[in-house]
Order: sequence, then structure tokens, then C-alpha cells
Amino acid sequence: MYVEVNNVTKEYATVRAVDQVSLVAKGGEILALLGPNGAGKSSLVRMMVGLTQPDSGQIVYRSAADQQPLTALPSTAFGYLPEDRGLYQERTVLDNLRYIARLRGVHKTTAEQSIQRWLDRFELTDRASEPMRQLSKGNQQKIQLIATLLHEPQVVMLDEPFSGLDPMNQEFVLSVLNDLRSTGTTVILSAHQMALVERMANKLVLMNKGAVIAQGSLAEVRQQLVQQQRLQVEFTQSVQAEQISILTSVIEAVPLSDTRFELTCDDQLAADKLLMQLQDIAPVAEFSPQRQALHDLYLQAVRAEVNS
Repeated sequence: MYVEVNNVTKEYATVRAVDQVSLVAKGGEILALLGPNGAGKSSLVRMMVGLTQPDSGQIVYRSAADQQPLTALPSTAFGYLPEDRGLYQERTVLDNLRYIARLRGVHKTTAEQSIQRWLDRFELTDRASEPMRQLSKGNQQKIQLIATLLHEPQVVMLDEPFSGLDPMNQEFVLSVLNDLRSTGTTVILSAHQMALVERMANKLVLMNKGAVIAQGSLAEVRQQLVQQQRLQVEFTQSVQAEQISILTSVIEAVPLSDTRFELTCDDQLAADKLLMQLQDIAPVAEFSPQRQALHDLYLQAVRAEVNS
């Protein structure tokens, strides 16, 4: 199943929550919407599941079996994990999951098998008869995820799926999402945790104030976001930071020791030329580029946007 978002805009009162966003999510891949609160991620997800409608633009769905695009998905075709959870706190885990299975049109026998399989996998079988209110926030999150997946949807849309999970359970959810991808499911998720998501997403869409500032594979997004480059240099003798910071392309030289420095350089950096200039200051023992985290690249891009 393909999900296509074509030039979509959504406004609430005086706020443009989504600003001319376009993207494509395909079966067998994980697309991650990344950005801070207010970036427009949840607003976009709510439109993709049909809870709200775009003010302009269009969202369509295509499957390999039917080339005629759909403007809405049947409830059996998608699973949605909302940002605001909707479990019944006084009812048991089983009551919640059985009720949601009925809403999704899952046959009773099939539902029982699916519920048991997922509870086993999430190591929650022994909590099945407990009221939801007795479960921790993390375990409630896992039950909500089971409710999203138990009818085997073709498209899974997850709004902040890692919320409330400790690092061990975050890793567990990552493994579940990778399994969904391997079966051809289309997975779309919104998240804050860039370091976590960049490990497994096929496609990243970075948003700020409703607009897309970069999208594509991790390599493509890095190329789009790079405003500066970072390197580390170590000399064989003591050097002053001021001697380095005046060089061409060097924006900042941060001393890590008397002989070792982290350099921030502009994107026009010619590494061979800079190395020659550094050698003129003192003999260089090490000269190596530093891979910047996606989080840092995103912050640089947002700051550049604000200052432009």
C-alpha cells in the first residue's frame, strides 16, 4: 500500500499547522516524521488517517492490486496509534483488546489467537486479567500498540510510539517495526527521538513549523542539511586556538587539550587546503572528519532558517 501526500496544507485559526507538505510512503518501508512539538507531525498523521481533512492538497492511497487511488482507507486496512491514548482504564487488558478487535471486524477465534500471540511476544500474558490502570505507563503503551496491530493492517500510523518506554522497551518496539517492514507493511511514525529513528527508518521527513526542511534517505537528508562540517585535529605540540580560528573556512576552534582541537568549518571546506594551513602552524599528528548526529544537523538547519 502506498500513501501519497500531495501539497497538503492545514490551518487552525491563525496557525498553519501543515504547510504544503508532499511525501510518499511505500509498502515495506518505514517513513519517520521528525521534529519538535509544533512541527506539524501529529496534524499530518491525523489527516492521513482521515480524522481531519486538508484545507488544500490531497492524500491518496494506492495498492498493487488496485491501481485506482483511494481518498480514504477502510478501517480494516490501517492501524493508528494516537498521541492521546484511548484505553479503558477500569477494564482489563483482555476486555480492551477484545473490544478493539470487534471494532476492527476481526472474527472472535482469530482475535483470540492474535491477542494471545501479541501478549506472549510483549511478555504481558500474566497481566491479561488486570485492569489497565494497574499497568505502568510503558506497559499501557505496549497494550495500545497491540491494539493497533492485532488486525494485521496494511498501513500502520504511529504517533509517538516510543513515549513512556524505557530504553529496553524502545529496542523491543524497534524490532516489532522492523518485522512489520519485512512483511511489506507501510509504517509511518512521528517521533522526537532522532537518534533512535535514524537507525531503522528508510525515509526521513524533517519538519519545522509545519513545513518540510529535508526528506529522503538518511544519506540524502544529511546532504540536504549540512551547513557546517566538523573535524578533529591533533598537533605534536601545543597550539593556541586563536592560531586556528583565523584560518580560511574555520568558524570555530574548540580546544580539547593543549594539542587537540575540534574544528567547525563552513560547507565550502577544502580539506586538503586546510590541512596544509594547519601544518604551517605545527606538525599534525591526526586530522579526521567527525560524523554529526542527525539531531545536531537538524538544529543547525532550524537556526539557519530562523536567522535567514
